Amino acid sequence: MSTRALPGSASPGATLSTWAADGWTVTQRNLIKLRRSPDMLVFAVLQPVMFVLLFSQVYAGSIRVEGTDYTQYLMAGIFGQTVLFGSTFSGAGMAQDLKEGIVDRFRTLPMSPSAVLIGRTNSDLVLNAVSMVIMIGTGFVVGWRFTTSFGSFLAGIALLLLFSYAFSWVMALVGMSVRSPETVNNASFIILFPLTFISNAFVQSQNLPGPLEAFANWNPVSALVQAARQLFGNTGSAPVPDVWPMQHPVLTVVAGSLLLLVVFVPLCLRKFATVSSR
Repeated sequence: MSTRALPGSASPGATLSTWAADGWTVTQRNLIKLRRSPDMLVFAVLQPVMFVLLFSQVYAGSIRVEGTDYTQYLMAGIFGQTVLFGSTFSGAGMAQDLKEGIVDRFRTLPMSPSAVLIGRTNSDLVLNAVSMVIMIGTGFVVGWRFTTSFGSFLAGIALLLLFSYAFSWVMALVGMSVRSPETVNNASFIILFPLTFISNAFVQSQNLPGPLEAFANWNPVSALVQAARQLFGNTGSAPVPDVWPMQHPVLTVVAGSLLLLVVFVPLCLRKFATVSSR
């Protein structure tokens, strides 16, 4: 580990490069831990694969989407759900490290305190990226295709990962605010289920009852899914709700992700300083 940290942290004389090195070291530690627990990766990938097969092969005949094929419509929703649920690993990982005393060990090392959070969120970004690759392959198997340029396709993937990274800081704060890793799952699902299922991920928002339709149209997950559909070329001729987030989904997701980072990164650093000093 580096003996210096960012200016203003525990070691004021540090540089950005040494801070980045500390973050990368913790990232490697978390990735090695993941490699030694392949069951975590298997279950992280298995759930979205099951959703793809369930909705595209079992429910597709019963769900009609105006203006496009349901499989084409579905995949962006599955991608959005995958990266959102994948962000919970940051919360569970932080809670587990606090429970096992790993954070106390980090405190004895000459490293930037923020590197622990950077390493956690970075490693979960890698896990989400691996899940995305497998999900893309599954999508191709069931007949999904992107119809835009390869650059737009990559932009869609990057946008999904940006949102997942930003939201992982929200989950990291949750993980440091509860007493056990098990509580993280219960707390996170209270947040994630309404965001995921009261959205346009699996059905068109105009098919929902009035109040739920309004919620879905302004739901950030709906904007994420709509942005992915646009960048993948999966919108077809489906009508787009006449509300700002749905009319400008890419800008909404970029601005929303940056806002999450601006708000929750400082909150996480402050919370980490509190819990690690106990």
